[in-house]
Amino acid sequence: MESLQVTRLMSCKLSANISHKACSFIPSRQLGFSSLSRRSFQNGKLTVARSDITENGGGFGGLDDSSNSNSIEEEDDDEEEEEKNGLMLGLDRDDCGSVIALHLIPPSGEVTIDSHQDEAADTKGEDEGIEEEKGGEEEIRSRVTYNIVFVTAEAAPYSKTGGLGDVCGSLPGVLAGCGHRVMVVSPRYLNGTSADKNFAGASDVDRHIKVPCFGGEQEVAFFHEYKKGVDWVFVDHPSFHRPGNLYGDSHGAFGDNQFRFTLLCHAACEAPLVLPLGGYTYGEKCLFLVNDWHAGLVPVLLASKYRPFGIYKDARSILVIHNLAHQGVEPAASFKNLGLPWEWYGALEWVFPTWARTHALDTGEAVNILKGAIVTADRILTVSKGYAWEITTVEGGHGLNELLSSRRIVLNGIVNGIDVTEWDSSSDEHISFHYSADDLSGKARCKTALQQELGLPIRPECPLIGFIGRLDYQKGIDLIRWAIPELMEDNVQFVILGSGDPLYEDWMRAAEKTYRDKFRGWVGFNVPISHRITAGCDILLMPSRFEPCGLNQLYAMRYGTVPVVHATGGLRDTVENFNPYAGDGSGEGTGWTFSPLTKESMLEALRTAIMTYRDHKSTWEALMRRGMQRDFTWETAAIHYEQVFEWACIDPPYIT
Repeated sequence: MESLQVTRLMSCKLSANISHKACSFIPSRQLGFSSLSRRSFQNGKLTVARSDITENGGGFGGLDDSSNSNSIEEEDDDEEEEEKNGLMLGLDRDDCGSVIALHLIPPSGEVTIDSHQDEAADTKGEDEGIEEEKGGEEEIRSRVTYNIVFVTAEAAPYSKTGGLGDVCGSLPGVLAGCGHRVMVVSPRYLNGTSADKNFAGASDVDRHIKVPCFGGEQEVAFFHEYKKGVDWVFVDHPSFHRPGNLYGDSHGAFGDNQFRFTLLCHAACEAPLVLPLGGYTYGEKCLFLVNDWHAGLVPVLLASKYRPFGIYKDARSILVIHNLAHQGVEPAASFKNLGLPWEWYGALEWVFPTWARTHALDTGEAVNILKGAIVTADRILTVSKGYAWEITTVEGGHGLNELLSSRRIVLNGIVNGIDVTEWDSSSDEHISFHYSADDLSGKARCKTALQQELGLPIRPECPLIGFIGRLDYQKGIDLIRWAIPELMEDNVQFVILGSGDPLYEDWMRAAEKTYRDKFRGWVGFNVPISHRITAGCDILLMPSRFEPCGLNQLYAMRYGTVPVVHATGGLRDTVENFNPYAGDGSGEGTGWTFSPLTKESMLEALRTAIMTYRDHKSTWEALMRRGMQRDFTWETAAIHYEQVFEWACIDPPYIT
């Protein structure tokens, strides 16, 4: 720690409500008092006094009243009076409410600091040297940091099937870069394929625990890899070692998924307590970010198994809902296997409506793990503001809308970010030509290269429409199927990349034969091809029935491809509907949204986009540039996550 030039006694009273639960201050050497004290005062000593709101006797920034770095000297009566009327240390906050700086408050209450024009010449010379070295007066900053534990069924690049893996693979690293200590807990999947090498860098930490569940004690081990500032912790058990994908195989979902993810949740609760990562454990003051139903038992375990015995009293849990349609529902008889006290059955209790029961004698009784998480979590997040509202409605709530409405006060939505390094049209290794918002010439060449690769006639003037996604009901592929005959009557080309329902895979093959010069279907998924379609198409179509966030529309806008989307969830939040009359006639918006979800409204939006592409080139280029300039980085999303962390720590635990 650099020594502080002493000036005069300064009181430090923090009037803001900052919780010291599950959080700490960055060391005081990062606060930058040195140059400020030399500039603002002349003689005496600087004392950073303990905050009034500190409960445990700890001082501000790791200093306390007895710190050797800042001592209080006995002065005469006049100086004692000056100390009583000394400056106070106040807080500056950003728009989200996060503490970003400190300032000195004179006794008058003004938040200004005199320039001290009469400082000695030697002090002035010293200041000039500091400014030359640091490029100006050092900014005083304070940041609240947290011990964050992500619990997830997948995290890229180790394991991934969709957007959940992207979020839990990218956001932890960004939060670690903000100064937080971050751990990600997920299973160590081994399926005998090349994907197993993803875990090659993780080593056994020689910590085994026994999980009491499913009628016995299940032993699990932990593997660990420290990478990009994040502690990646992998729960190891034979149930995670089998052929297939993360959740099932060609025969469907694994029948023991409840068992597998119960182990994950128990292990995740123990990991901060027993794993000495970097030489010391995370401890009890943690923020658990539990993702979807797979991690949904974590807040229930905190409330039922730990807090009653004085453990994790200062921890908080935040449930992140990526897709409410998947809830982890199993027969009621399976509750006894979860390792929970019997009195907590009500938290997970679920009764199917009569119409959803299998037969007349079916009582419809079940346990719903996601419901238990909603009931016990301290705060709830979704991956967009629109989806946060939709899940409180009958149409989008999947039976949990009333429960979620009752917790609306702690329900927020934060749009996912994207990896702007991987998705960058100016440097993408998967595309043949690069371009940017300042120079769009490479975009047309990417289109020509894609038409050539797919065997389509090379026609730069013909609008090229793309669709990338699963071929299932949620993604609206049935609307595309119904609309293709009418759409193919226009002068357009269409390309689809995806796999899923065999019905639509066969339809794609048949449509390709019917419309040889206009339609191409690629059954399967291929990362390089997805990049080339995103770069080469003029329009990206996303008629999803519901879309919690959506990533393809974000990729498309970043690549200057104009999205046409159904106005739902994250699609409505991220795509601004085009308005040609706004902005003094220059237009506003980044694409088109349509509603209701019908073939007619979708075709109307598509035809408007096609007409704009053909007849208003300057307007179309402005649309492209606005989309490419939008900020969808994870750094922006992390700011909003930190705000939710602060809210979670200010409030007491929802269930104690």
